[in-house]
Amino acid sequence: MSAPLPLAGVRVLDLTNVLAGPFCTYQLALMGAEVIKIEQPVRGDLARRLGADPEAAKRGMGASFVAVNGGKQSVTLDLKHPEGKEVLKRLVAEADVLVENFRPGVMDRLALGYDRLSQVKPSLVYCAISGFGKDGPFAERPAYDQIVQGAAGVMSITGDADSAPLRVGYPVSDTVGGLTAAFAVASALFGVRQTGVGRFLDVSMLEATLATMGWVVSNYLNAGVTPTPMGNANFTAAPSGTFRTGEGLINIAANEDKQYAALCDVVGRPDLKSDDRFVDRHARKVHRAALTVELEAALAARGAAEWEDLLIRAGVPAGQVLTVPEIIEHPHVRGRGFVAEMDAPEGMQRVTRCGFRFGDGNPVPSGPAPALSAQTDAWLARLGYGEDDIRRLREANVV
Repeated sequence: MSAPLPLAGVRVLDLTNVLAGPFCTYQLALMGAEVIKIEQPVRGDLARRLGADPEAAKRGMGASFVAVNGGKQSVTLDLKHPEGKEVLKRLVAEADVLVENFRPGVMDRLALGYDRLSQVKPSLVYCAISGFGKDGPFAERPAYDQIVQGAAGVMSITGDADSAPLRVGYPVSDTVGGLTAAFAVASALFGVRQTGVGRFLDVSMLEATLATMGWVVSNYLNAGVTPTPMGNANFTAAPSGTFRTGEGLINIAANEDKQYAALCDVVGRPDLKSDDRFVDRHARKVHRAALTVELEAALAARGAAEWEDLLIRAGVPAGQVLTVPEIIEHPHVRGRGFVAEMDAPEGMQRVTRCGFRFGDGNPVPSGPAPALSAQTDAWLARLGYGEDDIRRLREANVV
């Protein structure tokens, strides 16, 4: 990068665990923020013990942890202990942002809520991420991703009439909640620059998820239509969805009349353009199933890779259905540097960057995910604790 990253000089205290919160602070770290991860002594973040490599999980470097903690520092603190609270307050005085994802009310019961900490640092941006927000009938419910997906209606529209409801194949509500929180924090920091005053951010994973469902929610709110599961079909157009070919699956999005006409010509079925069942956009939606049968019969003549090339050259949006390994190893993704590789004491760590690049460079983590408590002593010393104090805090399991 030839210019400083946008959040260079911003210090973030990350009191979060597992995914929604760590994903938020990982985005902030990628943008240049200094992120200090506050973890429980001995145990640390649960994600340290999660992931497909059991040996890495035993070492506290599970693949799930590595995914969203690159470039952070690790400080261990017992926030229930009076001296642990004091250490946190000293850190808050040095910080710009605090992010936590405890259940609503936990930080207030620890006397570490926004009202208390904003007295220590009036410009503090305090972001609380929870499943359902700080108030309301659902506020005290546990906030696991699948529970939020089910409550948000995501599962009710995922799959088809036979398979729904299904959860999305990755923790979409956790991830969207984290992205929403990162956006809220960045926006609030801009406000602090203008006013000098911090604010409390109440991020609900449920509402963050619903906010991304704009089209289906709008169809209910403004057209009175209850969304239903449609499998791989696009409810706004046909033919638009996933189709079987002679070898493999392909996604085709012939949403416009000219795209539909080109599709018919490419697959060798120009007669489908004048078929009364498919003659216009509305008719194609009504007779979606019949149109799929006709197209898949034609698509059986070639494999998905060959059709992809032919359709794209004809101006029809199309793409093969790939596996995660196939897209990660694809020359397009590799060529854009989407995966960052970093040396770590236990070996190479490979992580994904954010979903955009700057014109003058590609934001990547400043370093690997940290070992548990790796920066505790350094930060205690920086906050004014002597060697004897640090030894005493360790012996009392405060850090």
